[in-house]
Amino acid sequence: MLEEVERWLSSRSWSVTDRPLHQILAAKRATGQTVSVVLPALNEEETVGDIVAIVRHDLMQQVPLVDEVVVVDSGSTDRTAEVAAAAGARVVHRDEILPRVPAVPGKGEVLWRSLLVTDGDIVCFVDADLKEFSSDFVTGIVGPLLTDPEVQLVKAMYDRPLAGAAGQGGRVTELMARPLLNMHWPQLAGFVQPLGGEYAARRSLLEQLPFPVGYGVELGMLVDALHLVGLDGLAQVDVGVRIHRHQDGQALGRMAAAIYRTAQLRLARGHLIRPSLTQFERSEDGFEPRTYSVDTEERPPMTEIAEYAARKVA
Repeated sequence: MLEEVERWLSSRSWSVTDRPLHQILAAKRATGQTVSVVLPALNEEETVGDIVAIVRHDLMQQVPLVDEVVVVDSGSTDRTAEVAAAAGARVVHRDEILPRVPAVPGKGEVLWRSLLVTDGDIVCFVDADLKEFSSDFVTGIVGPLLTDPEVQLVKAMYDRPLAGAAGQGGRVTELMARPLLNMHWPQLAGFVQPLGGEYAARRSLLEQLPFPVGYGVELGMLVDALHLVGLDGLAQVDVGVRIHRHQDGQALGRMAAAIYRTAQLRLARGHLIRPSLTQFERSEDGFEPRTYSVDTEERPPMTEIAEYAARKVA
């Protein structure tokens, strides 16, 4: 298996510089494929506007690579929606999409619903909390999909500094996701950032995948895509450095629990004896327990949704 991963690393791991922009644009013109950029956003007024503005300027106004930028607001209480709209994004609230299915909190929920309000043949997801954003994040992961018909899903890889220290970000990746993948899905051991929020895929693949509603969406999508299209249908591209807002330790614990649950479902389709996680916070009276539910729900493949099928026919 190690040999297969090494082969994959040499044939399906690239740098953003491997595909110049003119090559990507030529491929887009030749194939006629369209590209949607989706930003799932929850209280990201400080960063979402800059990301939208850069994508629009670099990849819509300067060159015609991206066809639409959509921000799906996941219930923000700040000015995320206003800032994103002012920067030129089409903003859609999560609850307005597929209203017959009550929305639940979670990143995966937003990504799943975004398929109903976008049109691109290629859908590119970008987290809305990135700082010092570069349009390389988009061109890097969209490029292989436009130039290589065998590639179905592309993850961005990058350095993730933490408090100024290189390589110390991505703590849930190193403590939970990477061990799980190496032990249970070793074909995926070559992914540098398996939980990274920047990735692009063909709509024809995304609409066949179930979406865990919470933080398990990235791991679930990677594992399910492996089974659907095989290792050579997956790729990764080095786009440099990713700077973003880091979560505290307890939030990371809840993320890890959701990711473990997602892996467990794919290993055995079993059930948790206790689908919750108890953490502790110090108060004046000592340590007090705080119990949180673990995301256990998943949305079905979009091809099973009648509204999506009707939209495709129309």
